Parts: sequence; C-alpha cells; structure tokens
Amino acid sequence: MHKREWHHWLVRLRPVSYWYFAALFLASGAIALYALRQNNLTAVRMRDNVLEVDKNNGDVETALRELREFTYSHMNARLSSSTGIYPPIQLKYRYDRLVAAEQERVSGGANQGLYSQAQASCEARYPAGLSGSNRLPCIRQYVDEHGGTDAKPQPIPDALYKFDFVSPAWSPDVAGWALVVAGVSLILLVSRVAIGQWIKSRAD
Repeated sequence: MHKREWHHWLVRLRPVSYWYFAALFLASGAIALYALRQNNLTAVRMRDNVLEVDKNNGDVETALRELREFTYSHMNARLSSSTGIYPPIQLKYRYDRLVAAEQERVSGGANQGLYSQAQASCEARYPAGLSGSNRLPCIRQYVDEHGGTDAKPQPIPDALYKFDFVSPAWSPDVAGWALVVAGVSLILLVSRVAIGQWIKSRAD
C-alpha cells in the first residue's frame, strides 16, 4: 500500500477515539471496585447477624445458610478475622451451649454445680477460648482435681461451631460484569493505540 492509502486508513480510524475506551475502562473499573467493596461489607454485616442470632439463641442455621449462599455467589465476599482467629466464623454461644449439654449428659445433673464452677474458672483463664483444644481440657482437669465423676465430657466437633465460606474468583454480579467490561475496554484501548501508531508509522 502507498502512503496515501495508509493516510486514508489513519483518517478513517481517528473518529474511533481511544478516549472512548479509556473512559469506559475508568468508569467500569470504578464500578467494579465499588461493587467488590459492597460485596465484602454485605458479607461482614451478614456475619455479624449470624453472631447476634447465635447470642440470642435464634435460628442460626438460617442465618448461616443465607451467609453461605451470598458468599458462594459473590466475589470478594470471603471473610477474615481481625484477631487472626481461623476460621473467621466461630459461634461462641453455640459452643457454650454444646459444652453445657455435654456436661449435663456426663454428670446426669449430680455434678452440675461442679461443672458450672469448672466452666466459669476456665472461661476466666481462657476468655477467648472458642476452641475446644483449650477450654475442654481445662474443664476436665478442674473436675478431676475437685472430685468429679470418672466420666469425661467428649470434645465438641469443630464443624458444629466453626465455619468458613469461600467466595468464587469470578461471579456474574455487578462486580463480575464490571470487571469483564473493564478488561475488554482495556484490551480495546491498547489495540486502538497500537493500531493507530502502526498505521501512522506507515503513513509517514
């Protein structure tokens, strides 16, 4: 092709300004960031609701199911603990109720006062003792030292009060589609600039 023909193609390309793609990229990127942040905030609110329902001995299963479904269907909805505790969802009050039920089963009511004292003592020693690996051995030792029965409470399975839900790498929500648009517009922007520079070099 002659330079005149390359110049013709350059003139035809100019109306397709790369600023269109740049503006689309910036707008969709901003929407994606906002939507990702909202997904995380919504998950945090739902986690707080789960903990509140657990505290009030309400319908924890429904609250957990709603949080799980939201997390599994939205990007950036996985929770993390500010205290470093893993997994991030630990139901303290459910754990305490399970421990109390196990103590009642073992003692048959005869040593309830002793077990209540043991639990109070161990809660004071392990105030953040959401894990049975700390508090249950303490309770057993206390009961043994203060004349409890030979029967011992069984460890509470972690699956009953510890939860962690993983969000997908991409989800078909506002955040996900905004990221797709941002990615496509970035590719178009780079392509438009590259093609424009290439045709211009041929036309010069």
